[in-house]
Amino acid sequence: MTAPDSPPPDRQKLPSVPGWAVPRGPADSDGEAGFLAGAALNSLDNFVRGAPDWAGAWRQRLALNCAASAANLVGRTEDAAQIRDAWYLRAAGADPGPAGNLFAAWRHLADRSPHIDAEILASVSDRLGLHRSDELLALPAFLDDLVRSGRPAPLLAVAILAEVERLRPDANLLGWWLADWVIAARLRWPFAVPLLVAQARGSAFRNPDGRGKIRPGEEGFERALCLALALAANDACRLAHNIAPRAARLLAITPKLRAKGAGAVVQMLLDHDAVPGTLQTEKLTRWGARRLFERLQTFDAVRELSGRSGFRLYGL
Repeated sequence: MTAPDSPPPDRQKLPSVPGWAVPRGPADSDGEAGFLAGAALNSLDNFVRGAPDWAGAWRQRLALNCAASAANLVGRTEDAAQIRDAWYLRAAGADPGPAGNLFAAWRHLADRSPHIDAEILASVSDRLGLHRSDELLALPAFLDDLVRSGRPAPLLAVAILAEVERLRPDANLLGWWLADWVIAARLRWPFAVPLLVAQARGSAFRNPDGRGKIRPGEEGFERALCLALALAANDACRLAHNIAPRAARLLAITPKLRAKGAGAVVQMLLDHDAVPGTLQTEKLTRWGARRLFERLQTFDAVRELSGRSGFRLYGL
């Protein structure tokens, strides 16, 4: 069986951070680091505003990667595949466990418009395994002031990370979550993009003297955050290039799919990191879903993500 003719994704519309804007090592000054972060964010900003049909799947895949980094940051051992399993293998409505809840927190970030209040903050804190406190629940007012200040987005991320470190050093995961939120709010993105925690243990925050990592509020953190943001934006753009060809094939074949309910499944694939192979809807039986996913695999429009022969997961 051959795949239908479909135009390749328009490379002009896919985000690419210029090679000169990708950090190759420490920056010589705050100005240089800020310049690199601004150039990388500009590439990402153009893509986010372009909102391709598969932007939801892209954000959710970034959320999964951030959840895996967050798990590592707090000493857990689950990787992205294990966190995905924790989320999709659970019974309907069941607690996905600590690692799955990390994914839930970053999924929430990627699924919602940049709005935050005490109720949302309390829910996210619970997902991150943090006990609630008046200091944390009062942060929405601080965030509103940050966004209204008009300062550059990377500096707002620096400020919220330093504030959370000052208030609750044990709540650093929330600081990373809010850093992505405040960037999206400052840039007026329709959705937040999970980015920064994936770099939390990366080279950008390596202390020049070789003694551990630079923490929020310490000297050099602003420069490090700017470099981390440039690296995170580059990784996000590379992920978009990875997803785009498969999304183009999926959209090209959609009019040829005859299974009832196929359109809803296609939309789920465009919106989510993964869709269970056992999916059952009002219009589609499990057997029908299996046949549909097998056909889409034949056209290289989806991938099987679990590596299992039993409970399978499919995504772009």
